[in-house]
Amino acid sequence: MPQTVKKQTSQASFTLGRWARKLSNIKFSSLIIAIVVIAVAIALLGGTVYDLAVKPLVYAYYNQRFYFILSRSIGGSAGDQFASETAITNVLYAFGLIGLLAIYQSSKHAYNPRQAYIMFIAGVALLFLAYAFLEATLNMKLA
Repeated sequence: MPQTVKKQTSQASFTLGRWARKLSNIKFSSLIIAIVVIAVAIALLGGTVYDLAVKPLVYAYYNQRFYFILSRSIGGSAGDQFASETAITNVLYAFGLIGLLAIYQSSKHAYNPRQAYIMFIAGVALLFLAYAFLEATLNMKLA
C-alpha cells in the first residue's frame, strides 16, 4: 500500500511541476498585455471598486421617472452613485481612449493626408464627445 501511495504522489508532483513549467514559459503578446492594463485602468477610474465594495442600486424609479444618475435632487450626495453610473463612465472613458488612439494613428498616415485627416477628425470628435458627456453627467449629478 505505501508503494502505490508514494508512486501516485510522485506522479502528481511531476505533473504539477510540468504544468508550472509550462505556465512560467508562456509569452503573452504585448498587445494583449496593453489591452488588459488599459481595461483595468478604465475600470478602476470608472468606479468599479466602489460598485464591488458597496453594491449600489442600478437605477431608481422616483416621481414616475427612471434615474440612472444619482443626483442631489433625488436624495443622493456627490459621493454616492448608481451602478449604471459606473457603466456610463467606463464607456465614456473608452470612447475618449479610442479618440486618442485614432489621433495617434492619424500621425502614422502622413503619406496619405486624406486618411490621416479623417482619422484625426474622428479622434478629436470622439475625444470631445467623451469629455462633453462626462461633464454633462457630472453637472447632472451635482444639480
